[in-house]
Amino acid sequence: MNTGYANPYVVADAAPNERAAFIRSTYLHLGFAILAFIGLEWVLLQQEWAKPLIQMMTGGMGWLIVLGAFIGVSWLANTMAMSATSKAAQYAGLSLFVVAEAVIFLPLLYYVANFTNPEDKLFLKAGLTTGCIFGGLTFAAFATGKDFSFLRGFLMVGGFVAMGIIVVSIIFGFNLGTLFAGAMAIFASVSILYSTSNVIHHYRTDQAVAASLSLFAGVALLFWYILRIFLAFGRD
Repeated sequence: MNTGYANPYVVADAAPNERAAFIRSTYLHLGFAILAFIGLEWVLLQQEWAKPLIQMMTGGMGWLIVLGAFIGVSWLANTMAMSATSKAAQYAGLSLFVVAEAVIFLPLLYYVANFTNPEDKLFLKAGLTTGCIFGGLTFAAFATGKDFSFLRGFLMVGGFVAMGIIVVSIIFGFNLGTLFAGAMAIFASVSILYSTSNVIHHYRTDQAVAASLSLFAGVALLFWYILRIFLAFGRD
């Protein structure tokens, strides 16, 4: 039995009602992914068994292994979410990616939750800042209607460069600092703009789950580095 969606057309060529339905579905899935991520983090941070995992992840080689596993899982999750034949595979891919993000965020969120001043409200500040940036980029993409697919090359090269720098920093044990976090926040913002443009122009109308995964990846990356920036300012 074919469990795929019925309408395979690229969203830019779809009828207005189908296009609107696709966009609504994409952002609805994104909202649920964010809520699931928050819920998972809350549960994981309450678990005693998560502490040894966090300690393992904070070690140099341990973090390198986790980072490598995350890259592999992300590729698998995206492949599943892009499935043209199975809704179940698409939802499994999105769920897998949300879980992977929740795990890789654990050390950072554990540190902020347990070793910073609650009055600094770092989670709230980082969340609101991320939301404002995301909202502004989304408005810019929809208001201009511009196709930002030309950013793909920059994101590919920038991603490889950033990953290389991160790996070297793990191996040699040096701190990348606030400047790198700022550069990565800009990179994440470009990624969100690119993904939003694809939602408007390039995804098929049966790919709302994959589109939401792409947006969620950009939002998570932006939140990670915005939080690190606020954390650095708090230390200063």
